[in-house]
Amino acid sequence: MAGFPGLFIGADFMAKTDLPILEQRRIEANIIKPIYEEMAQRLGKNEARSILSAAITRDSVRQGQAYARAEGGEQTLESFHGLLPQWKANGALEVEMLEENETQVHYNVTRCQYAEMYRDMGMAEIGHILSCGRDGTFCTGYNQNIKLERTQTIMEGAGHCDFRYRWEEDDG
Repeated sequence: MAGFPGLFIGADFMAKTDLPILEQRRIEANIIKPIYEEMAQRLGKNEARSILSAAITRDSVRQGQAYARAEGGEQTLESFHGLLPQWKANGALEVEMLEENETQVHYNVTRCQYAEMYRDMGMAEIGHILSCGRDGTFCTGYNQNIKLERTQTIMEGAGHCDFRYRWEEDDG
C-alpha cells in the first residue's frame, strides 16, 4: 500500500500514524484554526464550538477503531495503555502513575505541552475540544469496555489532569 510509514491510505486515511500525537495535533490545529474562526464569525462561538466538538468526537472514535485494527489481536486495557508513549513522545506529557493493573489504569498528568501549544497558538479557548475531548471517545473506539473518568484538566485551568481508565465487561 502506498503512503508513509504508519499512515493508512483509503478508508482509514491518516487514521493512525507513527507521528507523535503532539505534532499531529499541531498540524491539525493549524488547519482547524482559520476554519473555526470563520465558523465563529458567521455562526457565533457557541455554534462553532458545537460543530467542532461533534466532528472531533466522531473522528476520535474512528481513530480509536483504526488503532485497534492496527494493533490486531485482542484490545485490552493493557494494550490500550501501551499506546500512551505516543501521546507522551518528546516530553509532551509528564505523568504520575498511580495504579496500573488489568482492570484499572490511573494516572495524573502534571504537565501538558498540548495545553501550552494551544495557548501559544492563540487557541486556548478550544484546546479542550481539540485534545481533551478526544480521550474518552478514542478509548471507546478502541474497545467499548474501556471507560475514562476525568474530572479536571490542565487545559481548563486545573493543576493536573486526572485520568482514571477502567475495564468494564459488557453485561449482554
